[in-house]
Amino acid sequence: MGLWIVLLTLRNVLGLRYNHKQVYRIYRESELNLSIKPRRRIKRAKPVPLAVPDKINQSWSMDFMHDALTDGRGFRLFNVIDDYNREALTVEIDFSLPAQRVIRSLKQLIECRGKPVQVRCDNGPEYISNVLKDWVLDQGITISYIEPGNPQQNSYVERYNITMRYDWLNQELFTDLDQVRKQLLVISLQSRAPGYGQ
Repeated sequence: MGLWIVLLTLRNVLGLRYNHKQVYRIYRESELNLSIKPRRRIKRAKPVPLAVPDKINQSWSMDFMHDALTDGRGFRLFNVIDDYNREALTVEIDFSLPAQRVIRSLKQLIECRGKPVQVRCDNGPEYISNVLKDWVLDQGITISYIEPGNPQQNSYVERYNITMRYDWLNQELFTDLDQVRKQLLVISLQSRAPGYGQ
């Protein structure tokens, strides 16, 4: 708070009759007149541009989201998108989604669409687990980890997460997981209908 704001507060709010010299002396003794040094900005290295794939199934991005039911129980969403056309490939919803569930979802996707060349993800415990690493290696898929604290390196799926958050999750209150899954199914069917969003 500045000197004059303190002086006016003492006079007008508290009704104390101090002159500006008395207030300034106490203000200085309390070291309130010292300017705050601005924090030094950390110079970050220029980020590597995000590679744009040439065709579908060249690169998939995956990420987790969190939300809560009306009773306070938290649930997770596992999102996978194709980086080429930003198509949402799967959204898995449950209270817990360990590495085995991630593998199961990826297996189902591969059966429908074929294998990607690489998958991009952050350094979450499900992704860095040996179970997932071994499975990906067996499949001949490259797993590309982003640098910790740099979600912009996974910006395709992060952008999808923002859309899900503001256009859907923040608009609704859910009482159970079945309700979440049913509503997601309705939304996905509507988005595939001819003329939707035009």
